[in-house]
Amino acid sequence: MMDFRATKNSLLYHARHPVVLTGIFAVFWSLLWLDAQIWFRLQPWHHALGFLTAIPICLYWIRRTNQKDIPSKAPSAQHPSRSPAPAGSRPCGWLSRFSSTPEQPLNTQSFHTIPRSPLSHPAALSISFIPVWQFAAHLPLLFSRYELASSLSDAGTFIAFFIGLGWAVWWIDRETKRASDSPDKPRVWDPRRLTAWYFGRKNPKLRQSVFTLLSYSFIFGFLLLILTKLNGCAIYEAPVGGGEIQQLRQIVRIQKVVNKKYVINPYSSVLFNPPPIDDVELQVLEVTEHLYQIGQGKADGDGYSAGTTRGKVRFIRLKYDGGDWDQDMARGSDLNLLTEYGVRLGHKVSDRPEPMEIRRLKSFPARKSPPMVYMTGQQGINVSDAEIKILREYLLEKRGMLFADNGGSSGWEGHFVGMMRKVLPKVEPISVYLDHPIHRIPYPLPKLPIVAPHGRSNALGWVVDGRLVVYYHPGDIGDAWADGHSGVPREIWESCYQLGVNVIYYAHAQYNQWLESTEP
Repeated sequence: MMDFRATKNSLLYHARHPVVLTGIFAVFWSLLWLDAQIWFRLQPWHHALGFLTAIPICLYWIRRTNQKDIPSKAPSAQHPSRSPAPAGSRPCGWLSRFSSTPEQPLNTQSFHTIPRSPLSHPAALSISFIPVWQFAAHLPLLFSRYELASSLSDAGTFIAFFIGLGWAVWWIDRETKRASDSPDKPRVWDPRRLTAWYFGRKNPKLRQSVFTLLSYSFIFGFLLLILTKLNGCAIYEAPVGGGEIQQLRQIVRIQKVVNKKYVINPYSSVLFNPPPIDDVELQVLEVTEHLYQIGQGKADGDGYSAGTTRGKVRFIRLKYDGGDWDQDMARGSDLNLLTEYGVRLGHKVSDRPEPMEIRRLKSFPARKSPPMVYMTGQQGINVSDAEIKILREYLLEKRGMLFADNGGSSGWEGHFVGMMRKVLPKVEPISVYLDHPIHRIPYPLPKLPIVAPHGRSNALGWVVDGRLVVYYHPGDIGDAWADGHSGVPREIWESCYQLGVNVIYYAHAQYNQWLESTEP
């Protein structure tokens, strides 16, 4: 009969083997990498810390494989403290190999050495590059250094390509030396043999090398394409709460300042203590107060009725080819606006901005999509047909909103308007006047704040079924959000913050109303 206790002890014994422990950690590391790429459940410091924990394990294997011989315990004939197990109690079949260790334990005084493979150390170094690369690429995200993170990621991809190419060249060379030619086969297809018909008779080794390079490049590019196109399933949830769609009123408070005065006739012969006469001055003070709970829907707290307790207002910036999509991001523009929104309206907000490829908008389900995404730059805009389709689906079917800001050139407006002709071909842009709710709630704006005009002084909008789905600002509003406010006067950057709060609020309120009206 099977001895389950012995089998359990054997499994526990083998589970403590370094290879098994490393394999378990590799699964954990892979899940962490997937979260950093497609799930976005954890914060950047979680990812960086998880990738950092892989480095000691890599150092362990690099050091271990660098030894000339690997020490290993050698089994003795019989452990002195145990007697052989009865014949009927030993497990049968494949489980016997696991239970053999507890029933015939290792003699801790007996060792032998396993000759080290000459490939183990290079393999350990090559595999260790992957976690080191990912840690280096994610560490700058903790300090909002997105350009550096992108550069390190691209550099790591370049290095990984050549590491893999080296192994491919080594493998094909080894297999070529091992392969034996068969004279009875007139047409050889095996690429490991120099006699393969497609190598020809002239310089077959050179043609084999070129074939290896092209084949490896195709496989590497295919795998890279798959990994970069992973979308997964992401969700966006607003903070739960409620409130009214109202302006933040300017309240005038009159403060009375009383100064005591004494009036005495200097020519009077009678001395007495005269009563004081009040000298009243009126000081008019303007104070902004939250007369209303700012939000949308009927629920407790500040937020949105269709939100969740774990929900937060997030700021998602779209990444695109052809331009400087990350303008002012390293200077804290996105995070500063997000923080101001949370302080001014009392809503829970995320503690980091989120740069995101356009294609990843596809991973959000219809009722769990971002109410607003942001886009800026001052150079060109290159988006593919697939990204155009994803943007159209996001704006129309998922009820999202695109907030665009001209970051510093008159040409960017033309690029953006041209892109919108493809996204919404049947919708023409219109001027968004100051009486529109996006300019009145929660902050009434006396004029459109512009840091630097780039061709126009009014905002543009694309309206579908009465809803503003795209809002274009012409005057580099992101500069005012950045650290130092780019040197603009206080009244300008304050109005820019107010407009940013208005746009975020408008998008979330409209999205929340749609969720309430279509609630199943």
